[in-house]
Amino acid sequence: MVEIVAYQTGWPAEFQTIAAGLRRSLRALALRIDHIGSTAVPGLAAKDLIDIQITVAALDAPVNLAMTALGYTQPDGIWHDHCPPAYVGPETEWQKLYFHEPLGQRRSNTHIRVQGRANQRYPLLFRDYLRTHRATADAYAELKRRLAQHLADPETYPYVKDPAVDLIYFAAEDWASATRWQSGPSDA
Repeated sequence: MVEIVAYQTGWPAEFQTIAAGLRRSLRALALRIDHIGSTAVPGLAAKDLIDIQITVAALDAPVNLAMTALGYTQPDGIWHDHCPPAYVGPETEWQKLYFHEPLGQRRSNTHIRVQGRANQRYPLLFRDYLRTHRATADAYAELKRRLAQHLADPETYPYVKDPAVDLIYFAAEDWASATRWQSGPSDA
């Protein structure tokens, strides 16, 4: 079952704790470490799960080995992100590594993406757009609550949610063009 909870003011500090450990261990492999997803948007209801994006130069063996040495595990079959409709470009723009937290660590999902690729930019833009558009964030929270409440199979939650996320992303792209948005400094 997917459970959506009210925003928790401790989420940013929990991210910082996890990110500090990753920064110490990954050093130069991590070009940046960012708090992404709904828990990174103040006031937004979310699954109680910290989403982290680690930006790297390449999805290669040293990155994978460093993460597994820290106790992170890769679920089978997650090697790319959802690609928005009408995207034009190579499929490599959506490749990633994906890890679950080590035993004993707070629940998190860690996405490792290559700097400058479309899927590395997407969650930063999405997060920043929701941070500056409260009504959209509130509507998104309500969508997530209803999906969690009414979907019989929780495994379908992300697949049903993706098209709505794309709608927000398309609006965020227009906003980014109008405001000349750039992702700020890394969160950790």
